[in-house]
Amino acid sequence: MNKPLRHVWLVVSVLFVLLFTSTTYFQVVAQGRLNAHGQNLRTTYNEYGRHRGPIVVDGEAIATSQASGDTYGYLRSYDPGAMYAPITGYYSVVYGFSGIERALNDTLSGEADALFYHRISDILSGKQGRGASVELTVDSEAQQAAWDALDGRRGSVVALDPETGAVLAMVSAPSYDPNRLASHDTTAVQESWSELNDDPERPLTNRAIGGDLYPPGSAFKLVVASAALESGDYTTDSVIPGPGTFQLPNSSSVMNNFSAGRTDPCGPDDESTLAEALRQSCNTSFAKLGISVGEDQLASTAGEFGFGQRLEIPLSVTPSTLGTDLDDAQLATTSIGQYETRVTPLQMAMVAGAFANDGVVMEPQLVEAVRTGDLSTVAELTPKELGQPLSASNAAQMRQMMVGAVEDGTGTAAAIDGVEVGGKTGTAEWGEDRAPHSWYVGYGQMDEKKIAVAVVVEEGGYGSRTAAPIAQDVMEAVIKP
Repeated sequence: MNKPLRHVWLVVSVLFVLLFTSTTYFQVVAQGRLNAHGQNLRTTYNEYGRHRGPIVVDGEAIATSQASGDTYGYLRSYDPGAMYAPITGYYSVVYGFSGIERALNDTLSGEADALFYHRISDILSGKQGRGASVELTVDSEAQQAAWDALDGRRGSVVALDPETGAVLAMVSAPSYDPNRLASHDTTAVQESWSELNDDPERPLTNRAIGGDLYPPGSAFKLVVASAALESGDYTTDSVIPGPGTFQLPNSSSVMNNFSAGRTDPCGPDDESTLAEALRQSCNTSFAKLGISVGEDQLASTAGEFGFGQRLEIPLSVTPSTLGTDLDDAQLATTSIGQYETRVTPLQMAMVAGAFANDGVVMEPQLVEAVRTGDLSTVAELTPKELGQPLSASNAAQMRQMMVGAVEDGTGTAAAIDGVEVGGKTGTAEWGEDRAPHSWYVGYGQMDEKKIAVAVVVEEGGYGSRTAAPIAQDVMEAVIKP
């Protein structure tokens, strides 16, 4: 080979190596970074140009994709929007996605590993690829009842099937219209985003599973009573002290037995049974009971209920918490659902569910099934046990006490004719010069139908007046024929 040809060959070889190296780098090494780059419009168009699977409740799609006739290909729409927005989330060309849209993005877009063979089948048959449909566990009537009863007040309602963990209702209010964020008018979307984020009532927050968690107030006495029964030292008939006031140990603070400054004792001679203390919701009784049971037993029982556990339902749930290394004064206050006790409404619905399920807490789940466009089932709900905070016999004792609280105690507003309803109200203090949060936590069962429910209304006052009637409406939607 003469010298000029060698030079040409060398130059061509070098160019070939450079081309191979650069192609390998951009297609393999830098692929993820380039795809994720905010200015890569091709990725955006590819993402939004795919037909996204629907989100379905009781056979009706509440989130769908329709051809948009613009560069994005498809527009996501939600109907009804606000009632389900904390669950569905939004799918935005500007701000990405949230809720189920985010948690199951690969499934809805058709990119999940479980859908690989369906993608291959579509390619071979020449069909346009479609995402899978996600069927939620939500009962549309329970969701509507919760939404209507909450009536826009700040708060949340969660209802569960105690035996499977299926989420029957999850409402957070105030909510928002996800269609405003799904629009392809980017200027309008940005304006909506700013408005929603600047709203002091935080409509984008799913209060059922996150945000600023709530003190549970007297609803937490259900956990304390469970811990007492599980210790083996107490039954429903055990006599416990309940004076009108209680000087907290090593503290200048004095606890009243009831709210609104009342100092009535819980029973004759400042004593009552455990069942009577729960029925009347005696503060001093449970403060002293919590100290007697001890932090270790209380924390162990709470942990079995789900406190401190990170859950994906598949939405991410903020863990509920207790304080740690508590002195007796802090433990006493914790035992009436104050101090550093913070919970989600979902966690308190799990507490109620354990009593209706013989002491077993089931893992909450929002997805009933995933199906392809030809209705082939890709995944189905499989009930999973999360913990067992109390035995079946102790769960039966708790039900007995909770029924007493509804029949002739603080929870009478939740009663339903012909239905076994057990529950506990709560009035949770959370700030100076602010009305307390209103709670109701309980269950209902009739024949084979069961439901566990938790309701919190921010600054709603007494749980017996505000939260209990909401719970009644939700339970009736599921249980009554």
